[in-house]
Amino acid sequence: MKKRILFAVIFLAFALQLNAQNKELLDINTSTSAIKWSCDYAFYFGGHEGNINFKEGYFIKDPNGTITGGKFIIDMNTIRSTDMDEEEARVSLDDHLKNEDFFDVPKFPTAKLEITKVKYHDSNHMKIFADLTIKGETVAINFQAEVDYENKELKTRFKIDRTRWGITYNSKEVEGKLKDGLISDAIGFEVAIKL
Repeated sequence: MKKRILFAVIFLAFALQLNAQNKELLDINTSTSAIKWSCDYAFYFGGHEGNINFKEGYFIKDPNGTITGGKFIIDMNTIRSTDMDEEEARVSLDDHLKNEDFFDVPKFPTAKLEITKVKYHDSNHMKIFADLTIKGETVAINFQAEVDYENKELKTRFKIDRTRWGITYNSKEVEGKLKDGLISDAIGFEVAIKL
């Protein structure tokens, strides 16, 4: 019995090592990759938009060159609005986004997205399933993406409901009534990841 258990453990370790050897990690280019964000007011036109930077990240590729996973760290300290002309107003907004009303960056300086599954529609188009961690809360999300192999780039656009991560400042979810200044619960992201 002991020999069987030992054999099973050795076989499992060998299989895991072989599987790991068959996968390749592709580091992303953080200086050319980009994340754009946007958020609107709930009941009138207007809102804010800006960008935020990757700190690090990689894709997992199988021997056939197919992306099967990945992990990406976002530097929350780099969040910046781009829609305001006055520097003082922009800095004020950026500081507000970094405080406890929104992303509480001093306490949570990074966010993380980890791909858990990739479902291909064809060689260039896919549905990505991932765990997104913001403010210490991890929530499963999914979104469509497109790969450009010639330019070594993956592009996607998606929205999240910020209240699922406990970001409820001026949310209709919390306020429960219509009023001026309510902010949409949806945050939009436009992402271009380059190798």
